[in-house]
Amino acid sequence: MAVITINGLDIHYREAGQGRPVVLVHGFTGNSRNWALTVPALRPYYRLLSPDLRGHGLSAKPVLPEDYALEAMADDIVAFVGLLGLEGCHLVGHSMGGMIAQLVALKAPHLLRSLVLVDTSAEPPGALRTEERARLVRVAMEQGMEAVWEAQLALNPMAEELRSQPELLQTWKEQFLMTSREAYIYCAQHIANRRPILDELKGLRMPVLIVCGELDEPFVGPSRRMHEAIPGSRLEIIAGCGHSPQIERPQEFNRLLLSFLWEVDGVTP
Repeated sequence: MAVITINGLDIHYREAGQGRPVVLVHGFTGNSRNWALTVPALRPYYRLLSPDLRGHGLSAKPVLPEDYALEAMADDIVAFVGLLGLEGCHLVGHSMGGMIAQLVALKAPHLLRSLVLVDTSAEPPGALRTEERARLVRVAMEQGMEAVWEAQLALNPMAEELRSQPELLQTWKEQFLMTSREAYIYCAQHIANRRPILDELKGLRMPVLIVCGELDEPFVGPSRRMHEAIPGSRLEIIAGCGHSPQIERPQEFNRLLLSFLWEVDGVTP
């Protein structure tokens, strides 16, 4: 991994391939390894850069609530693109990373060639989702991240399927525990209290691909609303898939992503 200092913080990132840059932004409690099944498929055609967001993976872990505002992390990505000379990149964001990517697209559209939003939303979560996350935040505050992992797994509708794949589950747990407790608590709070930006997305003029797993109920509706709001956007729903298509259905996700990128770049496969 490489490291770059952004806004006073050491941000670690992975890089592979050559060509037009594609910046891959992971979600809440994830890190750059979330794209491990995406990078090999795109590496022959593109330069892939996947940072660990602040508080996640191997990046610096500040401790103040304001350190984890979505806007602060969007500023990190804008600086990341600028410092590494990645202007004209494709920006791909998953879940919280998609929320951050939307802010980047609104703040600095001139930096982006296209935008890909994966299982994400332009609106605050519903009350039920907010209450569920608040309960998990209390577990983090009182018992720590190991306890949160177990509590979160118990709530996962695909828990039994995950338990039947112990190696995958252990890898996921190890990656989850690389997130600091402060990042878990404050990112969750900022997501719950974020301002809606659906109307602002109507002004985007870059090519936009929206992808969502069919079984990811909290994000299917928001994905459809983003598609309706963003002129010329494309929506792809992946059948039988949950919240992380790039991990659960990598072949189909990679096919959709590459097809979109090639179309934007005018490339014949």
